[in-house]
Amino acid sequence: MIKLLKGLMITLSATFRTPVTGEYPIPEKRIPVKNKFMGFPALTYDFEIDEPYCTGCMVCIRNCPTVCMSANMKDNEKFTENKSSRKKIIENFEINLGRCILCGICVDVCNFDAIEMSHEHERSKFERNGNRVELPELIEMGTKYQQKTNWSPKQEKNRGTPKKPKDSPEK
Repeated sequence: MIKLLKGLMITLSATFRTPVTGEYPIPEKRIPVKNKFMGFPALTYDFEIDEPYCTGCMVCIRNCPTVCMSANMKDNEKFTENKSSRKKIIENFEINLGRCILCGICVDVCNFDAIEMSHEHERSKFERNGNRVELPELIEMGTKYQQKTNWSPKQEKNRGTPKKPKDSPEK
């Protein structure tokens, strides 16, 4: 009888506790994610030069265990105008988020700080290939992530406009 009362007391105390889970369809009642949360990969954007950090070097694509990415590169016009240090720039980029396993290998191998694991995690669709995300949407996901976390590139070489050599005269 005492064990029955103990069990009843535990059940009653759990009834009046605040809920741990959030209500999914209502955005205001969802639990916010932490800054270290790893959602789907997204492309970062260099606002100083007005171009994505991605050069289309294919390192992330070659290292992806699920082969869920594809990309093409093109020559960067801003490099010839000496406004950017990137010779090549991404022309198109696609990730099949339905195949992505959120491992983060693409972020680790990127030399240009061009890809980050965003906070996006609710992107389910009813179509079979509805989770294919193209370049504009990847950049949009990345800029939202950059603004939310106050992101900046980890490597000094990826920051801002190209630096002029010290021995060349300034114009």
